[in-house]
Amino acid sequence: MWSSLKLGSNILYMLLIITTSTTISSCHSAFTSQDYKDALEKSILFFEGQRSGRLPSGQRLTWRADSGLSDGSSTTTYHVDLVGGYYDAGDNVKFGLPMAFTTTLLAWSVIEFGNNHSQEINNAKVAVRWATDYLLKAATATPDTLYVQVGDPYIDHRCWERPEDMDTPRNVYKVTPQNPGSDVAAETAAALAAASIVFKDSDPVYSNKLLKTAIKVFDFADRYKGAYSDTLGSVVCPFYCSYSGYHDELLWGASWLHRATSGGNDSSYLSYIQSNGHTLGADEDDYSFSWDDKRAGTKVLLSKVGRLNQWRSPNFQAQYTPGGLLYKGSESNLQYVTTSSFLMLTYAKYLNSHGATASCGTSTMITSDKLIALAKKQVDYILGDNPAKISYMVGFGQKYPQHVHHRASSLPSLQAHPAHINCGDGFQYWYSSTSPNPNILVGAIVGGPDNRDNFADDRNNYQQSEPATYINAPLVGSLAFFSSG
Repeated sequence: MWSSLKLGSNILYMLLIITTSTTISSCHSAFTSQDYKDALEKSILFFEGQRSGRLPSGQRLTWRADSGLSDGSSTTTYHVDLVGGYYDAGDNVKFGLPMAFTTTLLAWSVIEFGNNHSQEINNAKVAVRWATDYLLKAATATPDTLYVQVGDPYIDHRCWERPEDMDTPRNVYKVTPQNPGSDVAAETAAALAAASIVFKDSDPVYSNKLLKTAIKVFDFADRYKGAYSDTLGSVVCPFYCSYSGYHDELLWGASWLHRATSGGNDSSYLSYIQSNGHTLGADEDDYSFSWDDKRAGTKVLLSKVGRLNQWRSPNFQAQYTPGGLLYKGSESNLQYVTTSSFLMLTYAKYLNSHGATASCGTSTMITSDKLIALAKKQVDYILGDNPAKISYMVGFGQKYPQHVHHRASSLPSLQAHPAHINCGDGFQYWYSSTSPNPNILVGAIVGGPDNRDNFADDRNNYQQSEPATYINAPLVGSLAFFSSG
């Protein structure tokens, strides 16, 4: 296996370069296991607020209702069933790349830490399946085609309306052999492969369908290479432009297929990784793990079957806020915090299972305890152990964001206001209101504070106040770990 299985320049080393303002204490605990259980339940409940399609009878966030029931079939160009899936954040567009990444991370959370909290495992599986049911349709509706988006984001963003009231165009976008999208296709393959592991025991027929589809979608991604934003840039950029390219997704997708098929005698994906690792950028890192860049996650995933020895020290200094929060960027910074925390806990689990430690250079020893302590500090910060004493999870704790940048949450529900709310009225009467959101989007993690621990609870400040599915998904795994006590 390629040399980066030693986890060369890696995000995990970066997180262990602690600034003078950051301290780690394995003794201090701001929260009890019951607090983490409460947060875990809420973090999964959040996905019900993001649902598109016909809602089930067991829908718990009852202020939401059916939406997007003609997605895919209402356009003049395509006539396919694309009902379902998730809205990615506070808007009403279904973006395929972040939805697939969300699904992969939700599935990975269940795979690694689902046994830590059996009471919530079924709800987590439901959240995974809501996504995979949609991704299966997107991947199988038309041969050699993957449908990757529903909704024109520019028109959608000019309106502030409930999903239930949508009257904006529900345009459909796809990748094909002529207009490839290896990034979004390989991420979709990763999502389906990871989910096949989740359902392998509880629903083997569904699991087999997911895996077979994942294999076909990955072959499509690898056979017709190209970034989806090269042909769909006018509607996916700058929202979910493939800034890192598609090489990282190909390795990520192959890695998940290797894990999903490794129970048999299929070694083809491991051979693919060995043969293509260097060419596809396995030795590179951007010191982050996100819907766009999968390199750090791939290395941790493969470390389960690889060598756990020396790490090469990168010339990089991790940035933290004065309060100790990992800081990567000014927009939706908590997405990097939740993914990094999850990777640390997952790698700590792998270290323990191998009975090993790892070293950075010649001096710093990486132990599972160090990784767990640092991950806990990040998770606790999110839940309220921070200078502002505010929980960045909506509905958790005594103080949390009230003006979340989220259409359905900020507008009155159909029960409270049955009449249609048009595009302009939503902006005029509710978006600009200083009143708290009428509907609590329980469990949502917002973008979070700036590099000085400052947070503006302002609906207009989407950089800090907008939630997203891919912020929550990895936190599900971390909270499951800590809720086990």
